[in-house]
Amino acid sequence: QVQLIESGGGLVQAGGSLRLSCAASGRSFQSYTFNTYAMGWFRQAPAKEREFVAAISWSGGSTAIADSMKGRFTISRDDAKKMMYLQMNSLKAEDTAVYYCAAVRSFRLPNTQSGYEYWGQGTQVTVSS
Repeated sequence: QVQLIESGGGLVQAGGSLRLSCAASGRSFQSYTFNTYAMGWFRQAPAKEREFVAAISWSGGSTAIADSMKGRFTISRDDAKKMMYLQMNSLKAEDTAVYYCAAVRSFRLPNTQSGYEYWGQGTQVTVSS
């Protein structure tokens, strides 16, 4: 089993920044190392479908960012700490959503929900205009 716990959400003014964190734990990490998992961030705004935000490969060598967030969001990981991060700058009101961390043991870089096996509970990000 894999547990993913997000943190770092909150209320911020438009133009501000937040750093989301995702902590991974669980029995699967005893058998497989964290760096065999691709990781991703998704978000879901009220009355909207969950959408892809960013992903980082098992090695950290490849990343993908949704077009509307390029230049503002950065994804990273710290395998020693079993952590993943999403640095969000120049936040806009439309970035308001619940942000979810996701993981899958894969050498690919999924950008769809179906590409991930494990999900966190989400953390709320609210951007006031």
